[in-house]
Amino acid sequence: MKRERRSKKPAPAPVAPVEEQDVDGQEATGWTASTAGLSGLARLARAGAWLLVTSGPLLGLLALMTTAAPAEPRKSSTVATAASGTAPAGFAELYVAAYLEAGQGTESTLAPYYASPVTLTNAPGARTATRTVAVASNELSSGYWAVTVAAQVTSHHAGRPDTTAVQYFRVGVQAVGPYWAGGAGAKADGMVGYAASSLPAQVAAPEMVAVGDLAYGTSRGNALADPVVDTASSFLTAYLTGTGDLDRYSSPGTRLRSVSPAPYTAVKVTDSYDNSANGGIQTVPSDGTARRLLVNVAATDAGGQTYPLTYALDLRSRGGRWEVWALTEAPALKSGSSPTAVPRPTNSGPAARSAAPSTPAR
Repeated sequence: MKRERRSKKPAPAPVAPVEEQDVDGQEATGWTASTAGLSGLARLARAGAWLLVTSGPLLGLLALMTTAAPAEPRKSSTVATAASGTAPAGFAELYVAAYLEAGQGTESTLAPYYASPVTLTNAPGARTATRTVAVASNELSSGYWAVTVAAQVTSHHAGRPDTTAVQYFRVGVQAVGPYWAGGAGAKADGMVGYAASSLPAQVAAPEMVAVGDLAYGTSRGNALADPVVDTASSFLTAYLTGTGDLDRYSSPGTRLRSVSPAPYTAVKVTDSYDNSANGGIQTVPSDGTARRLLVNVAATDAGGQTYPLTYALDLRSRGGRWEVWALTEAPALKSGSSPTAVPRPTNSGPAARSAAPSTPAR
């Protein structure tokens, strides 16, 4: 049996690998190049997917926190404005003065203040208000005020001397207009106006009180040999008469101006008190020592009339002398002191005038 011979086919020649080409930034062509580009995109897509998967819980947590956190309220730029009681108080003063002087036949003088009809039986001019002052003003509701007016009333009696007393009246005043006019706010038409809600009501006077103890327990007298009294006398003379240099008796940096035009021609210390421990020591202490001084003076004007005045001064020592550091607004009170009620006089004569005690309470 004859064996067939199979011819051996020659092995295929090896194929040379195709190289990627990138000429001047142009994308290489061919399968190999396309496969490489696609495989890079696939890797990028897989990386993005994993990033999305891993960051999912974190994004969810952030969304939850953002939703749960309360939104911070917006701060309003509107500032509440308190209404001024100045104009309603002035209106009430005029109204009370007109009411006190009105009488039968002159009721029309009240119309600018109170629009309702009024019938009076008293004689007009039987009493007059020589002075009216608003002493209290309370806004009961927006634009509606209760004003208390003190009036110095002179009553005229046939065949008898006139009598004068301070009386108090309360008035309800409604204000229309912006806040500065006492109203509830600006109106579109810009209207500003006032009206009384009723006739005045006469009310009791406020309590009379005695001032608490003052913080000046040591008497200094009026001797100019005492350096602190001499400084006060020189300072007040320059302050009230315009003679002398005010800065000479003032501490450096203190800004004070003399009264102008000068109302007096001479000033004399009548008494003084301070807060030192010993009234007999007259030497000036070391620099920087503070002293409070209450000074009573007699001031004489160009016509020869003399008037009492009281000044509260703060002094500092410097260079062996006293200097005025401040002219205080009111005498200093002793720490913890408070006013006390005193009985009101019952006489019907001229209104009693309150006067400060000539000597401070110790």
